[in-house]
Amino acid sequence: MMAKIGIILGSTRPGRNGEAVAKWVEKLAQKRSDATFELVDIADYNLPLLDEPYPAMMQQYTKEHTKAWSKKISEFDGFIFVSAEYNHSIPGALKNAIDYLNVEWKNKAVGFVAYGSAGGTRAVEALRLVAGELHMADVRAQVMLNLFTDFENMSVFTPDPRHEESLNDVFDQVITWSGALKTLRV
Repeated sequence: MMAKIGIILGSTRPGRNGEAVAKWVEKLAQKRSDATFELVDIADYNLPLLDEPYPAMMQQYTKEHTKAWSKKISEFDGFIFVSAEYNHSIPGALKNAIDYLNVEWKNKAVGFVAYGSAGGTRAVEALRLVAGELHMADVRAQVMLNLFTDFENMSVFTPDPRHEESLNDVFDQVITWSGALKTLRV
């Protein structure tokens, strides 16, 4: 059975660059036949600042938005997080969305596509720490997009074609690790 990979759009900011980046990731993913991919926009889930009374690891969700988020994330074998870099870290909305859940992330592969003035490198560093705590297997390959060279006027996404090869490396590694981790999720 083919792996199902979620492309998680991690910014909810109005006018965000992440939507164009995530759609680029999805477009290139759709050319592949070795996994299925789905774009998941955290903005569609309207997750308020974490409002569940019990720790996520207990999976005793009381809010409908959490139940819907849990159901969606549970569908996937692995993920590609598309993240902006805000103030040397990840967007608060992405961290909040991750923190809503626990078990749903466990033993799944994750890769990163990030963007910012330094290519989103610090956002990926922060995400790797969070992924490790959640027992996610973060892959080595990553895509770093620079606001000064991969965006016109820091707003119109015009990626350098060389990033396609890096993104395919991310796909390859996430798909491979998703399959390898499947036995741990049974």
